[in-house]
Amino acid sequence: MNNFQKDYIVTMKDFVPENHEILHTKLDDMTLPFTEQDQIDLECMMAYLRNSQDPEIARKYKLRAGTGLSANQIGIAKRMFAARYEDEKGEVYEYKLINPKIYSHSTNIICLPEGEGCLSVNREIFGQVPRYEKIKVKAYNEEGEQIILSFKGYGSILMQHEIDHLNGIMFYERIDKNNPIINKI
Repeated sequence: MNNFQKDYIVTMKDFVPENHEILHTKLDDMTLPFTEQDQIDLECMMAYLRNSQDPEIARKYKLRAGTGLSANQIGIAKRMFAARYEDEKGEVYEYKLINPKIYSHSTNIICLPEGEGCLSVNREIFGQVPRYEKIKVKAYNEEGEQIILSFKGYGSILMQHEIDHLNGIMFYERIDKNNPIINKI
């Protein structure tokens, strides 16, 4: 298991391969209080997302752009992830969530028209992934406070993708092999 140092720069070499057991194992909830190492690991994960979204830094370190990173993707068997994305208005959202669980969701299903990608998957995957349009998530922040967050649209898709990682589910396992395109465009 990786234990990153403060200010460590996560790069693609830190990612475990797609077939690694840690990506296919449901992770147990973490215990409170969260450690300083947990906080360092989460900050390194968030730094990866920030760096990967900066074209100059991404080019320098050969980073694939990402909006979410679960701890198990970089070999840490802990139920936590970082997410960073921009909405349609250009507002940037950042989350570091520990022990996240979806506790309610809409009945409407959406998907990304082009399908989902994943930093742990280095190949093209054909098909769309059905996701709930809106979700509410209960989690802990890095201060150990329980929080409830609401997501819709892309944010909802991203959170479900990362929570799936923590449950040992890869996005392509949710693609209907008999009907891989949900929304005909």
